[in-house]
Amino acid sequence: MIDVVALGEVMLRFDPGEGRIRTARSFQVWEGGGEYNVVRGLRRCFGLRTAVVTALADNAVGRLVEDLVLQGGVDTSLIRWVPDDGIGRTARNGLNFVERGYGIRGAIGVSDRAHTAVSQLRKGDVDWDAVFSGGVRWFHTGGIFAGLSDTTVDVADEAMAAARSHGVTVSYDPNHRPSLWAGRGGAEAAREVDLRLARQADVVVGALGLAGTYPGQARVGADEVADALAEVAGLLPEAKVLATTLREVPSAGVNDWSSAAWSAETGLVIGPRMPGLHVLDRIGSGDGFAAGLTYGLLSDTGLERALAYGTAHGALTMTTPGDVSMASLAEVEALIAGGSAHVSR
Repeated sequence: MIDVVALGEVMLRFDPGEGRIRTARSFQVWEGGGEYNVVRGLRRCFGLRTAVVTALADNAVGRLVEDLVLQGGVDTSLIRWVPDDGIGRTARNGLNFVERGYGIRGAIGVSDRAHTAVSQLRKGDVDWDAVFSGGVRWFHTGGIFAGLSDTTVDVADEAMAAARSHGVTVSYDPNHRPSLWAGRGGAEAAREVDLRLARQADVVVGALGLAGTYPGQARVGADEVADALAEVAGLLPEAKVLATTLREVPSAGVNDWSSAAWSAETGLVIGPRMPGLHVLDRIGSGDGFAAGLTYGLLSDTGLERALAYGTAHGALTMTTPGDVSMASLAEVEALIAGGSAHVSR
C-alpha cells in the first residue's frame, strides 16, 4: 500500500561538480524533479511508502532515470512508458544541467525539457480512481508539472479533484519557473494556473509565491510574513495549512534559513532559525522542506513540529550534492534537537 503519491516530471540532472556547465568535460548524473523530490525524501529519509506518476520515453535514457528512481526506493509502477521513435521527435526525456554556484556566483539551471513524454500527458491517461482507491493518504503536485504544457494543467486539476473525492490530503507547491512560462503568457498565466490548482489543496507549500500580483513579485521581510500569509489565506479559503521557507542569500555557499506556516487553528508559526547555514548544493532544499513538513503532518505531530521537520530536512538536503535528500531521520531529529557537526563515531 502506498502512503504518498506525487505527480510530476523526473529529469536526468547533469552536475559538473565544482565546475561550470560551459567548460565541463564530465558530469555526474542524478535524478530529480520538484514533485518527485518530495516523495523520494519521504521514502528514503522518513520511511514512508511512496510512488510517482510520470511519463518517460522508453529508451536507454528513460531506463536510466527509472533505475535511479528505483535506487531511491520510490515505486515505479505508475510510470507511463511512451514508445521511443529513435530521435525524440514525438517524445523525449527531460534533461537538467545544474551548476551549484560558489560565493558571489549563484547557482544556474539550464533545462532541456520541451516535448518530453510527461508534458504530453492528457486528461484520461491516468486512472486516478485506481491510484487513490488503495489507501493512499497524501497526494502532491505543483506548478512545475502544471507549467510543462497546457494539457498538464488539466491533468493536475483532474488528479487533485480525484484525490479529494477519495478523501486523500492534497498538497500543492507553486514552485514558479519563469522558463516554463516564457512565450505562454508569462507570470500572469502562471498565477492564474497556480490559483486554480492551489484552491483544491489542503496544504500549500511555498505559499509566499502566491503573495503579490504575480509569482515571485513579493519580497517579504521577516516582519511581513504574517501579513503575506494572511493575504494568501484570503485567496485560498479551503486551505488548512500554508507553509513557506524563508531564505536570505548572502552568498551561494552561505544562506540564512528558516520557515513559517499558518493554519486557522494555530495562526502564524515560525520554524527553527538557522543563520549562516553552509550550503553545498541548494537545489531541492524546498522539496526537502515539503517532505519533512508532509511527514510531520501525516504523523500528527502538530504544525510546529512538522515545520521543524521540514526546516531541518531542507537544511540537510543542502549539505549534499544532487536534487534529492541523503539525510536520515535520525540526523533530522538530531538537528531539531540542537545537534552539531561534530564527528559521530
